[in-house]
Amino acid sequence: MKIGNFDLNKDGVYIIAELSANHNGSLQIALDTIKAAKEIGANAIKIQTYRADTITLNSNKDDFMIKGGTLWDGKSLYELYEEAYTPWEWHEKLFSYAREIGIDIFSSPFDKSAVDFLEQFNPSAYKIASFEITDYELVRYTAKKGKPIIISTGIATKDEINDVVNICKEVGNNDIILLKCTSAYPAAIEDSNLKMISSIANDFGVISGFSDHTLGIAAPIIATAMGAKIIEKHFILDKSVGGADKDFSLDKIEFSLMIQEVRKTEKIIGKVDYSLNKKKLKSREYSRSLYVCKDIKKGEILSHDNIKSVRPGYGLHPKYLNEIIGKKAKKDLEFAKALSFDDVLIDNKD
Repeated sequence: MKIGNFDLNKDGVYIIAELSANHNGSLQIALDTIKAAKEIGANAIKIQTYRADTITLNSNKDDFMIKGGTLWDGKSLYELYEEAYTPWEWHEKLFSYAREIGIDIFSSPFDKSAVDFLEQFNPSAYKIASFEITDYELVRYTAKKGKPIIISTGIATKDEINDVVNICKEVGNNDIILLKCTSAYPAAIEDSNLKMISSIANDFGVISGFSDHTLGIAAPIIATAMGAKIIEKHFILDKSVGGADKDFSLDKIEFSLMIQEVRKTEKIIGKVDYSLNKKKLKSREYSRSLYVCKDIKKGEILSHDNIKSVRPGYGLHPKYLNEIIGKKAKKDLEFAKALSFDDVLIDNKD
């Protein structure tokens, strides 16, 4: 499966820098953040496409007030989204600039009107946010557009995940990526449960990845080792800029280090390969093999007293030791000679 020109099966981990609210209301900061994401090696920048009134109701009733120990307690949902949204009139410039500098860009739509609006930019993928996974009509409408669909599973039951996978397939979209996600901001590391990454891939027959809200870079690195094909992390140009998501976002230095460590982890993981490359063959020179450990005269019996398995590895493989013990030397053999079959009378006949 490809997102843009990136092949998730061949090109490693696809790293998404989530802009979210980290533009803090400034188009220039948004553009500068896209540039920074490209400079540090992110594969994509992701934005969010909603207005406060497409995602919630303008109400201060208790149902709509944020509480429960979040960074935004005391605000209404409407107030938060009014502060955090990315103006729709910016989108053309954001998409154009990202493509101009060569970084992929796509968005999370939060209702059908957002999907319709985004279609004009021909995004390489769509992202369904954790809290929207239960909006089956939004999932169906988005999946119908035929783009790879990335779905965070943070608040979903297994049945609901199965439902949205089936919905995508029912409309002919099999390019499904499910992200393990803990929908807390920030998320506690003990709630990460990264074992789920491989389980999600196996249980639902999809590509899996990780949308991270923990602090620091440990979780994305471990997720890579656990098989994540996508890493999504909130990215901020400079935390001093402020913004609704700054406390659980990585700045340019931190995000760059995360990318470096993810790429290093990919190299460490490597691949299943029992063949011997040049480096391994060179190292075998220092393995054990059979050597003459005492001078041996022609016709003398080879024994444990005059043949030994030692380093280096230029002689016969040690597995032949018992086969040649008791045989006669075909010629004079001097101390420290690498033993070969040419040195041994296999049938003990002159």
